[in-house]
Amino acid sequence: MITQVTGSIRRVLDEEIRLQVGAFEYQVLVPEFIRRQLQARIGQDVSLYTSEYVEGNPMQGRMVPRLIGFLHEAELEFFELVCSVDKVGTRKAIKALVRPIREIADAVQRQDAKWLTTLPGIGPATADQMIATLRRKVTKFALMPGPEADGTGTPAVQGTADGKILEDAYQALLSVGHGPLEARHRLDKVLTAGRVFKSVEDILLEIYKQGG
Repeated sequence: MITQVTGSIRRVLDEEIRLQVGAFEYQVLVPEFIRRQLQARIGQDVSLYTSEYVEGNPMQGRMVPRLIGFLHEAELEFFELVCSVDKVGTRKAIKALVRPIREIADAVQRQDAKWLTTLPGIGPATADQMIATLRRKVTKFALMPGPEADGTGTPAVQGTADGKILEDAYQALLSVGHGPLEARHRLDKVLTAGRVFKSVEDILLEIYKQGG
């Protein structure tokens, strides 16, 4: 399985880029929010974290291997979570990701089905299913720093706590009366220091040490 490719961007098309890797040119499918970041980088080198899948109908005898590319591992991880939602699948997930994953994860976490239906191919039933399936799995993506964090227009996960610890800390803040926005703000604040947190208690102690 190809997990990462590095090469020069030859072309940026509607749903894919063409990447020159040595003597080979690769077709790599990309979601819209990735395509927008790459369209001004033709001729530049880029590394993409990739996932593979096979497209086609085996009954018709035509199966085509496809590569899907992302600039950050966290984006690929989030994409795979979206693919796990019932009746979404790979192609629908690619088309749906037109907004940065932080925004989509935030909408899932605050259970905003109406916002999710603004994504291509996501109707009310699918939006509800995304919330039911992913709500407790997306905290670390909703807490990703904004585009200014790495200068590329794409957020990067800071990696200062395990995703399960972040989720439990978020739920703990909600349980003592903090609203979703306030809870995320408090977690954002303690994570920006770069300290590694190994437990929910460590995170909560740091939050209240800062005057929470």
